[in-house]
Amino acid sequence: MDWHHPEISDAIRRALAEDVGSGDVTTEACVAAGAMAKGYFLAREPMTLAGVELLPQIYATEQTELLLLSGARAEADLVFARVNGNARRLLTLERTALNFLQWLSGVATLARKFVDAVEGTRCEILDTRKTTPGLRRLEKLAARAGGVTNHRLGLFDAVLIKNNHITAAGGVARALENVKSAGLPAEIEVRSFVELEQALSAGAKHLLLDNFTPEDARKAVGVIGARAKVEISGGITLENVRAYAETGADYISSGAITHSARAMDISFRLEP
Repeated sequence: MDWHHPEISDAIRRALAEDVGSGDVTTEACVAAGAMAKGYFLAREPMTLAGVELLPQIYATEQTELLLLSGARAEADLVFARVNGNARRLLTLERTALNFLQWLSGVATLARKFVDAVEGTRCEILDTRKTTPGLRRLEKLAARAGGVTNHRLGLFDAVLIKNNHITAAGGVARALENVKSAGLPAEIEVRSFVELEQALSAGAKHLLLDNFTPEDARKAVGVIGARAKVEISGGITLENVRAYAETGADYISSGAITHSARAMDISFRLEP
């Protein structure tokens, strides 16, 4: 899990520039320039942590101690990281650090709930491209910390034929034929049993069942058999993901993991 990717370093730089701007006027007025302090990050509720590895990058000139790493489960009132150094720096960087930790831990925590919900089945949970613009790599790392398998990072690394591609290409068979030139395995979205049969007849080896009910998904998996891998997407929630997993599908993808997570309750406490 590369928390030091250049895209992530750039996200940190932009976040700090956004928050600090020309300077932290409150801290500079209240705190002596040479004052030293130590602080710690505290989970206020049970969660799966993500983004802890960003702290040494945010507090680049101070000392950081990571007691837990991304993917660890933290109970309420658990201290998972400490930082020591210039008091002004610790205070100025607090909000940016918390913004990253709270949001990314929220994604990881929701991801873990989805993974736990299908435990015991052979189904694998995938994330999607429904991410915050500019923060996709961070959110996908957080999803992975929660146990989810990353799907496509972008449009460039896999072929996924969706309904509008089928319309633009002139049908299921034509779309599958056209993408052969890409030289990559192709997955195709189907929205009905008619499209399902068309895709199988055209030799599809990876099918995405879009907005099927659990009952119809089970029937579809039976029709497909061993001829193709099956992913289910559309309307997936924590309440129904188990029912979809029990259809025999290979994968379930959910955009909710990244677009509907809530920020977790994390605090930073300063000690002089």
